[in-house]
Amino acid sequence: MPHSIVIETGFPYDDIARIPEAVRHIESIGFDGIVSPEINRDPFFPLLVAAEHSTRLQLSTGVAIAFPRAPMVTAQIAWDLQRYSNGRFVLGLGSQVRKHNEDRFSVPWSAPVPRMREYILTLRAIWDSWQNGTKPAFVGTHYRYTYMTPFFNPGPLAHPHIPVQVSAVNPAMCRLVGELCDGARLHGFCTRRYLDEVILPNINAGAAKTGRSLDEIELSGGGFLATGPDDEAVAAQVQMVRTQISFYGSTPAYRGVLALHGWQDLGEKLNHLSREGKWGEMIAAVPEDIVRTFAAVGRWDEIVPKIRERFRGISRLAFYATGTSPDRDGRIRELLADLRGA
Repeated sequence: MPHSIVIETGFPYDDIARIPEAVRHIESIGFDGIVSPEINRDPFFPLLVAAEHSTRLQLSTGVAIAFPRAPMVTAQIAWDLQRYSNGRFVLGLGSQVRKHNEDRFSVPWSAPVPRMREYILTLRAIWDSWQNGTKPAFVGTHYRYTYMTPFFNPGPLAHPHIPVQVSAVNPAMCRLVGELCDGARLHGFCTRRYLDEVILPNINAGAAKTGRSLDEIELSGGGFLATGPDDEAVAAQVQMVRTQISFYGSTPAYRGVLALHGWQDLGEKLNHLSREGKWGEMIAAVPEDIVRTFAAVGRWDEIVPKIRERFRGISRLAFYATGTSPDRDGRIRELLADLRGA
């Protein structure tokens, strides 16, 4: 694991009133960034509050769902966050699966990889026109950007490069990341073997198309982490990971990860249970050995070598601190230093 690793953590994105104190504390402990997901809240607004109450933290969406938002809408929000945070914003995007796009977001579905490609190209065309006065001239199958007037132009930034990272699981999206993106927001539903045999080779193949190397692409995530100060905290984290594996494993879009290990029967079982609404049975159906294949598991005093092995080659690690002991902050500082190789 490289010394330049970025260590991110969660924050109370679902409770705006708690964000100021939380991000000041997160920054004081020594974390490098926070991640705002799009689950049951908008992912951008909490980062605006976090930007106001921090000076060093990187502020990432992990991830914002792209297709329900027109590229211009996302471009404006990202531009404002980048300006307000003095260049600390990272735009993480995801396509989501068909059912969520159609039935939750009311967005027509189409093949996600070519659509995401155009989405990113449109964003960059918009930002280029705002920063450099380039004439809008992007026309694609899904998106077009051919019109901008001074009245609607927010003007240039001191830090105009907004990193774009895309959530990738399947090979085609991984190749798009390598070809076009600043980084990959790899899904937690990922094993070390899937990283080595599917994700990394495909990102590398995409990078080679544009003369880049894998080292130029920031890789985030790619597995779960179940850790804490004591065995009880670790056991609780393992159960949380088991819950997530049961949920994602029930989704056909992620079935390739299970198939690589010969676990197709588990995927079919989880899908069947999910359609019957048997959420508790889904969780119980995921065995311990599979949890440990997806996750690095261990107490704080033993987890660092496990993280280095499980997440080798990953440059951005999500670490969610648990526990309330009096020496918690000091122990976390020591752990972060160990992870960075200090």
